[in-house]
Amino acid sequence: MNLGRSIRINKCGVVILGVLFMCILYYLWNSSNGTNGASYAFSKNPNEINLRKLLIGSIQAAQHGGFEVVAVSKTRDLHEQSKGKTKEGANNPVTDADYRSNCVMKNGLLRIFPKLKVISEEDDRQEQCAEVQLFDLDPTVLPESVTVPDERVSIDDVDVWIDPLDATQEYTERLHEYVTTMVCVAVKGVPTIGIIHNPFTMKTTWAWRDRALSESLANLKHDADVKHPTIIVSRSHAGAVKEQSKQFFGENAQVISAGGAGFKVLQVIQNNATAYLHTTHIKKWDICAGDAILGAIGGRMSDLHNENIAYHRDTPSLNPNGLLAAALSATHEAYIKRIVESNHFVR
Repeated sequence: MNLGRSIRINKCGVVILGVLFMCILYYLWNSSNGTNGASYAFSKNPNEINLRKLLIGSIQAAQHGGFEVVAVSKTRDLHEQSKGKTKEGANNPVTDADYRSNCVMKNGLLRIFPKLKVISEEDDRQEQCAEVQLFDLDPTVLPESVTVPDERVSIDDVDVWIDPLDATQEYTERLHEYVTTMVCVAVKGVPTIGIIHNPFTMKTTWAWRDRALSESLANLKHDADVKHPTIIVSRSHAGAVKEQSKQFFGENAQVISAGGAGFKVLQVIQNNATAYLHTTHIKKWDICAGDAILGAIGGRMSDLHNENIAYHRDTPSLNPNGLLAAALSATHEAYIKRIVESNHFVR
């Protein structure tokens, strides 16, 4: 054996090892800095979920669902179908926009948060889902001026309710001001994070109860005067609710009708209505986001028996007892007292 022979280094092998080492470093850096989808969402414990990151994903889901809603609105045919009649006898339509928005919202969230429980108004249509583009988690959707904490909870305590197109009837009538896409994060059944997005104005309103508010909510002031009520109600059965509103709140009550539960909550938040009243059953994906936002700004939503509405996965998706929503809890308390004392809604 010639011990004096020099060791020859394979330069190609060194280059390959160097490239592999850099790739590993790049992957680890991405995982820790949030550019790698599910790794960003579950960087520590797969049985926990970071609510700040879920807030980011939920905002993106509402916005990307909105892109699909707008895109379909520009086509000649919405492919409108009917899911039947509501209890009020109104048509309950569904369109390609509902399905496409559902695909991007639900599947986008599940791609980033695979263990997440998502409850949606619509079912997946594979032919629609094949055409949509999903999204990656993007922390820049939160403005730098808003401080949002990191908070982890058990994934089993989290249920996400999505409405891929609220006010579909108005959408088919081209009344786009009423249309929203909504996401609500419930923790142990309590509406905790709410997002209401108008696709046609590109305005997104969001809140995380006791943690953070979107800039549009930060400086809002609400009048505690309950003597001159302006009640917003649904277009689909405005006549009956107008009569009930006069009964509850007096002849001086002004009643306005509008489409979309999300839109009506926004009108209450923006001081265009004192309260939102709904006297028949309503699905929880229609109201969960609004419930969370109102709770975050000091308001309240309850059913007409003054009970909080539970949003746990094991509860029915239908809330059968109507609702009252106000931007101030004191306003809600004064109004719900009138309703309860009327004995109009009994168990």
